Amino acid sequence: MTPPQTSIRPDPELSGADREAADRVAALLAGTAPLGVAFSGGVDSSTLLALAARTLGPDQVLGILGVSPSLAAAERSAAHDIAAGLGVRVREVVTREGERPEYRRNHPDRCFHCKDELFTRIADDLVNRYGLAAVAYGENADDARRPDRPGARAAAAHAVLRPLADAGLDKAAVRSIARAFGLPCADKPASPCLASRIPHFDEVTPEKLGQIEAAEAALRRLGFADLRVRHHGDVARIELPPADLPRAVTEPLRQAVQRAVTSAGFRYAAVDLAGIQSGAFSMTYLDRA
Repeated sequence: MTPPQTSIRPDPELSGADREAADRVAALLAGTAPLGVAFSGGVDSSTLLALAARTLGPDQVLGILGVSPSLAAAERSAAHDIAAGLGVRVREVVTREGERPEYRRNHPDRCFHCKDELFTRIADDLVNRYGLAAVAYGENADDARRPDRPGARAAAAHAVLRPLADAGLDKAAVRSIARAFGLPCADKPASPCLASRIPHFDEVTPEKLGQIEAAEAALRRLGFADLRVRHHGDVARIELPPADLPRAVTEPLRQAVQRAVTSAGFRYAAVDLAGIQSGAFSMTYLDRA
């Protein structure tokens, strides 16, 4: 199999603040080899994977990719390409959070049950098989300060390390280091799991996740890079950056946007004038609590 074409630099020359931040992460990773990194292909976990491989050696790091209907196929493929560029092995672990009633009912703690499933599978299936001394995940310092991160509780319960957050790396620092490594996700917009597009207390089902994935993939093919398709039954509420709103509702794209959504199984397409909103459902719930 021909390795993917990549501009990734597994051992870049870091300078200034990037070097200092990387050194802090390296100090926290001392003694953790072999290390498993819960890895999704997003910028945080990819940067952690790169720093771990640079610190411990790529043969002492195992990328662990949780696979379920909530992971889009394009994200899965991109994750493998990044790990290959870093020379790090990846093992997929099939997670079955969809079989957990607590996950399907989609209360604001849904992410706890998802991450608990992932870390349980890692402990049961991979830790002993690969002799892992520790497992880490890519929470950054900005994430650690947010009140809507129940997945962090699951990580703490399973003693999963969070080197980026503990070293004080915020999102800007993570992206800066990712650029130094040449990671293709360095400036990629955040892409939470597909289940985050379903309003709390509406059941999470594979059918809904499939609709969301198909609609978002079709919209990306139209040139919209940063977006969310929120699932409101027959209605797909499309969130885009404000700069993209005019072309989404103007010909020739207006009809194409509608077709992209209705071909995924929705009856109506609605473009949200508020633009893209991180944590749209979880933060709204916390504001009301």
